[in-house]
Amino acid sequence: MRPPPSNSDEGPDVIEFGIAEVAAELDGGNLSFPATGDEVVQVLSNPRIKYDADGHTVPLSEAVSDVEREQFDDKQEFLNALHPVFERYRNSRTPGVIERVRAALPL
Repeated sequence: MRPPPSNSDEGPDVIEFGIAEVAAELDGGNLSFPATGDEVVQVLSNPRIKYDADGHTVPLSEAVSDVEREQFDDKQEFLNALHPVFERYRNSRTPGVIERVRAALPL
């Protein structure tokens, strides 16, 4: 997800998570389609992908294992298949104990 444009030079212009982060990983990887989800995970070295703006992550292999397909003809098909998976993570996952403790500590 991308925040609205900002005229400020402070901080990052883009916060990437979910599909946007997977797309960036794919752009940086040496991958060709058609490919299986396992091939994508292997070529990208199974990165941890942020699934929300708070920085919670999931290994790409875990997200791919939740997709009901194995073969993808192109990048867009792969991203489209992952989209509902990341939406479910974003809407239903609760932070773990360590994440809750970190959030409770003063900065």
